[in-house]
Order: sequence, then C-alpha cells, then structure tokens
Amino acid sequence: MNYSYLIVQEEGSVLSVVLNRPKAMNALNNGLLSEFNLVLDQFERDPGIRLLVITGEGEKAFCAGADIKELVELSALEMKAFLSLGQRTFRRLETIGKPSIAVVNGVALGGGFELSLACSLRIASETASFGLPEVRLGMIPGYGGTQRLPRITGKGKALELLLTGKRISAEEAYQERIVNVVAARDTLQTEVEQWSETICRNSPVSIRMIMEAVDVGSHLSMDNALALETNLDALAADSNDKREGFAAFLEKRNPIFEGK
Repeated sequence: MNYSYLIVQEEGSVLSVVLNRPKAMNALNNGLLSEFNLVLDQFERDPGIRLLVITGEGEKAFCAGADIKELVELSALEMKAFLSLGQRTFRRLETIGKPSIAVVNGVALGGGFELSLACSLRIASETASFGLPEVRLGMIPGYGGTQRLPRITGKGKALELLLTGKRISAEEAYQERIVNVVAARDTLQTEVEQWSETICRNSPVSIRMIMEAVDVGSHLSMDNALALETNLDALAADSNDKREGFAAFLEKRNPIFEGK
C-alpha cells in the first residue's frame, strides 16, 4: 500500500512506521491519523507481526504534535471530530494486544508526546525532548496527556508539565520514568533492535494477557485486579504457547512460540 504521510516497512516480526512529514516536524493531521489506522489494521490481523516500532522522519522531530496550521480554522464540532479521531487511534494502539515502542528521535510535543505515551515502551535519543505546550495555546492536551501522563509519572510531575508547558530533556524524562531508556544517537537503532529481539522471542499469548491485565487492572480495585490476573493466567495455561514454554524449559532448549 502506498502512504502519503507514513513510511511503513515489515522486517520479520516487526512492523516499523515512520511519521513522514519532516517539513511540518512530523505533525499530526487527519490524513496521517487515518493512514495510521490502516497500519493498525495490518498490525492487528497479521499474527506474524509481533511488535510495532514508531519513529519520526529526520533528526529534528519525533512528532511536534497536531498541525496548528490545519487546526486554526476548525469549528468546535470539527475540532471535536479531530480530537476524537486521535483519541480513538491512540487508545486502539494501547489496547490492540500487541506491544509498541516509540523511538523518540527528536522533539515530542503535544500530540507527539501523547502518541509516545500510548505506546507500550519508549526509547529516546539523548537529544530528544518532551513537552505538553497546549496550556500556552489556550487549549489542553486532547490525545490523552492529562490521563496517561499522571498514570506513568505520578500526579505531581504530570501537573508540573501540564501547567507550565515546559519541555524536559530525555534524561529528565528517564529520571521521571517517562522513557525506559536513553541512547546516544549513533546507538539508538542498535538499542531498538535489541529490545525488539527480546520482545519478539517471548510468547505472544503471554504478552497479550499481560497487556490486558495491566491496562484493565489499573482501573480496578486490588481484589478485582488480582482476580483478573488469575483468570488471564488460567487462560494462558491452556494455550499451545504454555505447553511449548514448559516443554522447552524441561528439555533445556529455546522455545518457539506461535501465539496460539
């Protein structure tokens, strides 16, 4: 499929997506979000693809957020539709049952920061920076920033970033548990490949159950969340992946998981 706003490449079990609007700092618009949903269609239906890796074209930006030039003339109803599209897209990415990695290779502002927060993991270049500047524009983050950021870094730090609109460095984002690892620019790709290899050799069934347990369980009481964990683990125990994992352990070999 030909894309206007994305570069999409499948490499083994990994589907790589590059946000491809470098002249606009890879800003989000309706066209890009619509194409991203087509990528999610492929990611969801193809059992051979186990991981989605997302980055931005060029060296300046992962994604600078929503395209302000396209938003400035929107009516309230049009703005609601645009925000709803982004929220549905990011929530779909978050709950699709397969992991994703945001490779933040430059600035991640507004919706770009929010896109990274919707991913399972975040790997940042040492030159990356993060911010939610909507408060300086008379808006608020509209793609989940007010909800996901406090869940990741805590209410206090989240409010600091939300109320000031300031940027933080990759290192500070790491210290605040927003990103999982910071890598030098020349080792960033190697870091991503190592994480991808580690994740893709694990059981897709286990990964799907873990992601559901963490996502759904975070909204439940501890007792109900533990019950959910028990039920999901029981389902995993009846899978071919579990049988293969146990057999491989007893036979002292590496397992070959099929995601069934």
